[in-house]
Amino acid sequence: MIDISIVIVSYNTKEFLKKCIMSIVQNAGSISYEVIVVDNASSDGSSSEISKLKSKIPNLKIISNRKNVGFSKANNQGVKISQESRYILFLNPDTIVRSQAIEKMVNFMDTHEDAGASTCKLVMLNGKIDDAIHRGFPTPWNSFSHFSGLEKLFPKSKLFAGYSLGWMDFNSIHEIDVLAGAFMLVRRKAGNEVDWWDEDYFFYGEDIDFCYMLHEKGWKIYYVPNIFITHYKGVSGGIKTISKKITTASDETRKRAKKWRFAAMKIFYNKHYKKKYPWIINFLVNLGISIKGGL
Repeated sequence: MIDISIVIVSYNTKEFLKKCIMSIVQNAGSISYEVIVVDNASSDGSSSEISKLKSKIPNLKIISNRKNVGFSKANNQGVKISQESRYILFLNPDTIVRSQAIEKMVNFMDTHEDAGASTCKLVMLNGKIDDAIHRGFPTPWNSFSHFSGLEKLFPKSKLFAGYSLGWMDFNSIHEIDVLAGAFMLVRRKAGNEVDWWDEDYFFYGEDIDFCYMLHEKGWKIYYVPNIFITHYKGVSGGIKTISKKITTASDETRKRAKKWRFAAMKIFYNKHYKKKYPWIINFLVNLGISIKGGL
């Protein structure tokens, strides 16, 4: 049994993907691992380019999809062909792994048996922390506070900053509700219990759903800030301001990414919250998502 299987879903991110894989090889440390690339029908020659690395990286596997099947389904494809490793790391291709980051995260999971998943600090090119790695669940109130701007006005408030968990200490290890799929280290036992990724999600929102299901099964999720990697963020989707100058996404991909983002919000709400709230709240939430998506 190896320590970890690293699954990377790619879509037109050839150069970033190559750098990501080489950063793993150079900084893996003493752990045993395999790298599984699932390419979602990229048009930039990603699969053929990465295939050239097989001679240098014997523990590299590649799935080349004929069409873009989405992030969740592609991740599940990677899990299915993985070895019986203790952990699976879901890693975005627009990341750079730093020295011993993965090894240290594996050691953290080994010493925290209650952890179903964990993430490290993801630092963007502007030096800021990717806030997607440290989130609360998007309840109706948390979502309203976030989108209305109340969270920005009161970033340390437990009442208004429930989505960002802004009152917590970002420099200490602690439990969180939601981490990001960009660096998501999952205990295989926990992943098996929730049956991995919900394929109703195409792109965006699936990491929130995964974390919600882990919590329902009693697993904890940890944020580990003393370990970090670099995250370009949003290169394949093209809708993040931080990466607008380096994104590989076409205009059509950007339009689709926006639709997928708001579609994911509705899927998550109707799956997990619809039965918990009165009809008027459900109506207002779905109306708000539709309006926000239209804008």
